[in-house]
Amino acid sequence: MAATVLHLRSETKPLEHRSALTPKTASELIKAGYTVNIERSPERIFDDEEFEAVGATLVPEGSWVDAPKEHIIVGLKELEEKDFPLKHVHVQFAHCYKQQAGWENVLARFPRGGGTLLDLEFLVDDRGRRVAAFGFHAGFAGAALALEVWAWQLTHSENEPFPGVSSYPNEDALIADVKKAVDTGAQKAGRMPQVIVIGALGRCGSGAVSALQKAGVPDDKILKWDMAETAAGGPFKEITDSDIFVNCIYLNSQIPHFVNKESLNTPNRKLSVVCDVSADTTNPFNPVPIYTVATTFDRPTVPVEGLESGPRCSVISIDHLPSLLPREASEAFSHDLLPSLLTLNDWRNSPVWARAEKLFQEKVATLPPSALQN
Repeated sequence: MAATVLHLRSETKPLEHRSALTPKTASELIKAGYTVNIERSPERIFDDEEFEAVGATLVPEGSWVDAPKEHIIVGLKELEEKDFPLKHVHVQFAHCYKQQAGWENVLARFPRGGGTLLDLEFLVDDRGRRVAAFGFHAGFAGAALALEVWAWQLTHSENEPFPGVSSYPNEDALIADVKKAVDTGAQKAGRMPQVIVIGALGRCGSGAVSALQKAGVPDDKILKWDMAETAAGGPFKEITDSDIFVNCIYLNSQIPHFVNKESLNTPNRKLSVVCDVSADTTNPFNPVPIYTVATTFDRPTVPVEGLESGPRCSVISIDHLPSLLPREASEAFSHDLLPSLLTLNDWRNSPVWARAEKLFQEKVATLPPSALQN
């Protein structure tokens, strides 16, 4: 029987440097008998030659479109917004299962072409726990940026928005910059920032707390909340009493707002930075409905409009925060994903992938008939 071919596509999302496969995991897949094709990529944190050195085959950027139907296309972020039907099995994050803006157009391309989406966000084990996630590094990067924005606000006018950022070669380099910013901000404010992290017990929240601690924020200045603390329902005064709010929850149903325009306009508000790591910007259930624009690395913040008093408030809502630390984030994610990747040669009989296909078919069944028309 011919070897199963995995085709790693080059990411097209601007400033996305992460990779679902790394040279280490590609090497393990090749040892297990897979053929691994790697598209050349100008953005990926790993050099093309790193993959070639472990026996992967380099192929042209964008060549997945014309790859044989039986090849499995592996990627990370959503595909470019095109209309042509998709014929392959795609392993990726598609961001279309929670009725995000434009979800019908994204999802319908798969059944229209006879393809299948195996969404990385919904790969779960027998206990319902995700087999691989970028949560830790998303929270880490989000909290780090939030600290830098807090310090920037204290040392720059409202007419000077926080500047663009780019990926770091490693965690130490990022933390060195954040520490400098925090020290400057603390000197200006005469104190360290008060930070609240909601979802603190999860992967994402633990990453946020780790970044705060490594940046020098004292533990008594970090309010760690999870489901128990939010069970009564918001909005919460503890959020507006903090300088920084980092939202790290995984949203799958409607819950009361954590913070909203009304709570921001209450007297004596201190809150000036919100990092919505969850980045459910267009989700109708978003518990942080104070912004409508997803931000990017080149424009990391958006101001909250309509505030009547108190300090300005900036929101970070970057949906690929782990790309701030692309090498570490990719290595951790791909390592955790590898056991599942090794079963792709018989994916329909693998419980993890079979569950993902079942969910895909359930979501396709909710599409309006008009979306399925070629």
